[in-house]
Amino acid sequence: MTIGITLMGLLVGFLVGLTGVGGAALLTPLLILLGVNPSIAVGTDLVYNSITKLFGVFGHWRQKNVNVQMVKYLAIGSIPSAAIAITALHFFEAAYHNQEQIIRNALGYVLIFVSVAVIIKTFFEKRLRPNRWQSKPLSEKKGLTILIGCVFGFIVGLTSLGSGSLFAVAMIYLYKMKTSEMVGTDISHAFLLVTVAGLLHIGFGNVNYMLVGNLLTGSIPGVLIGSMISSKVPARPLRAIVAVLIFVSGLKLV
Repeated sequence: MTIGITLMGLLVGFLVGLTGVGGAALLTPLLILLGVNPSIAVGTDLVYNSITKLFGVFGHWRQKNVNVQMVKYLAIGSIPSAAIAITALHFFEAAYHNQEQIIRNALGYVLIFVSVAVIIKTFFEKRLRPNRWQSKPLSEKKGLTILIGCVFGFIVGLTSLGSGSLFAVAMIYLYKMKTSEMVGTDISHAFLLVTVAGLLHIGFGNVNYMLVGNLLTGSIPGVLIGSMISSKVPARPLRAIVAVLIFVSGLKLV
């Protein structure tokens, strides 16, 4: 199983490097379909995601691609919201013993939502710009930005999904940003969110460290290989294929 998990990490990392589609949307359902307990799959994926996103944050900070103010507003909403979701799940399990079913169903619906978000980002990004929301300064959208953080943060805490794809679609539609700034801001916020969520899952004992190590062993070279050849491969058709795979995974979990 160790070799199989490492190869799975390699494949997921390769697809992430090649297409930019979030690894959690691919990895978490795969772990559950392979028989990993849903709460362990979510907690493990969040810790794994935190470590992988750390490398991306360093690169974008050096290139000054991060809108710090937006990261702050999103985090004000998302981090407490994710903490509420994780804590509520823990107490639901203690009271009703249905945590795994809640996570499984939530994952299914969010995967379907994420697959639609990936399609929108891939094929309709240019059509979403410009619009009247983008012309407003960030200071006028502070409340909206915090609200977006609250909603999507809760989803991330519950399922580990959406820290990249859902926030990215919101940024495309609501904010006027260069692509590099959008990516850097998205990754920086996602790192903060999944790190805090991962630490909470560690506190509740929902992380398999051996699984994290095996996944990282495969995914780090996978991401590097995928990134190196991404310019030579048409990304849009591949993203569409990955979105379909995510959609099918969601249907199987509902």
